[in-house]
Amino acid sequence: MSSPVWREEVPLAPMTSWRIGGPARAFCEPRTPEELLAVRRKAERLRLPVFLLGGGTNLLIADHGYPGLVVRYADRSRDLQSHGESASVRVGARAPLAGLARSTARAGWRGLEWAEGIPGSVAGAVVGNAGAYGGTIAERIERVEIVQPDGTAETWEPERMRYAYRSSILKGRDPTGPAVVAAWFRLDADDPVRLEEEIGRIAAQRRAKTPVGASCGSVFRNPPGDAAGRLIEAAGCKEMREGGAVVSALHANYIVNEGEATARDVRRLIDRIRERVRSVHAIELDLEIQLVGFGPAGARPDAPSGSL
Repeated sequence: MSSPVWREEVPLAPMTSWRIGGPARAFCEPRTPEELLAVRRKAERLRLPVFLLGGGTNLLIADHGYPGLVVRYADRSRDLQSHGESASVRVGARAPLAGLARSTARAGWRGLEWAEGIPGSVAGAVVGNAGAYGGTIAERIERVEIVQPDGTAETWEPERMRYAYRSSILKGRDPTGPAVVAAWFRLDADDPVRLEEEIGRIAAQRRAKTPVGASCGSVFRNPPGDAAGRLIEAAGCKEMREGGAVVSALHANYIVNEGEATARDVRRLIDRIRERVRSVHAIELDLEIQLVGFGPAGARPDAPSGSL
């Protein structure tokens, strides 16, 4: 069984939309389910924790980095099968979601226009039930290809994903568990000119609302019946700052890295926002982002010694 090259102490900040975070003790990019199984088995032998990295959005990596193996599945393949007025498209886990939305619209297939401009990979979108402008992954997913830790390949129907708002059964689960390697989406035939016009409108709306600079998108989930951005702005948090991290003046649910922000800066800013919103609105904001590599004491945990 083949195994991809492992690299040590690989910087992770350039792989994230926030441009924040320390290195991974080990890093590799398997291209097939067989390679993924091989690297997982090696990590298990070395007693290394494993984190599955997608497009690097919606996550904050600790300044000390990650003490184990970071795996970024490399498959970006795409295969569209037409069935007359409908189509199914199989997409590899690493493929960019926004690129998929644009290419299918240009080809005259409706279903993913809402994803124009959403950063990140297909796998991350599938796990987090990404959505915008009235559309969600859950509405268009046909099935999900999964590889279990023992190498068993499975195909999950949407019901098994247990989709909810920005969530699925896989979100937040142990990264040594099931891994998404591909997904199938259902599309409908439509006029490509009309679809490209719609893509253009969505892109313009997103640009008008998206702050300039490195960010992860929305930091907090919208509470039921309200918007996190509105609550944060009403609590007076716009332009609140910690070090190089600042709450955007354009969209209060964005924290922007102005160039030198650390994960510590962002964590402190998150805590201040939560405290202010709790004080003003009596509402507890939940994170939409994932925290990676943060130990209870804030220091990089010791990893097993020895050669990788």
